[in-house]
Amino acid sequence: MSSIYILIPAYNEEKVIGSVISDLKSHGYNNILIVDDGSKDKTVEITEQAGVEVLKHLINRGQGASLQTGFQYLAREYSPDVIVTFDADGQHQTKDIASLIQPILNNTADIVLGSRFLDTKCHIPTTRRIILRLGILFTNTISQIRLTDTHNGLRALNSKAYNSIIITHRGMEHASDIIDEITKNKLRYKEVPVTITYSEYSKNKGQKNLDFIKLGIKILINKLK
Repeated sequence: MSSIYILIPAYNEEKVIGSVISDLKSHGYNNILIVDDGSKDKTVEITEQAGVEVLKHLINRGQGASLQTGFQYLAREYSPDVIVTFDADGQHQTKDIASLIQPILNNTADIVLGSRFLDTKCHIPTTRRIILRLGILFTNTISQIRLTDTHNGLRALNSKAYNSIIITHRGMEHASDIIDEITKNKLRYKEVPVTITYSEYSKNKGQKNLDFIKLGIKILINKLK
């Protein structure tokens, strides 16, 4: 059976991390790595009680840095066939992992990206939908790649992808890093529809609409350097 590891960056997720881990395990995904990004709550304690391996950043470094830490550690220690990046806030659905990893198992893609815009059942708040659409247009224009969803954290990568992708931005700009690395390393890519659940918790915990606008400005400035 192919080795599949679920990589979860986490920061102060004590309210939901236990249920996220439990749901993954109930679907048979027992190879889970949490990269705790300097949490001040009980995220690490809950993770360890669930019997899941956890790496700890001593300070909060950002989601991009957490993913890079996870990629490097898993590549060195386990060399899995597939790494799935999964959010800790309960937005991602475990049921989507099967379709996400299938193109890699069939050797038709090196990286598979989840897209909430390919899933007609995914109810995205109107303002967030508009901002995401503008972000997609912006990223597709400057990155020379055509995607329907450019800032979705649910992805699957084979060994070629996770060994060649280098995330240079510590924060949320890492999503654009990954897209740029797809082109740079000539990785075969596909998108599959996934469902994102916008609960009150995830909306309060996640990036605000103004943060997305600021993120776009930061990405543009970095591109112009």
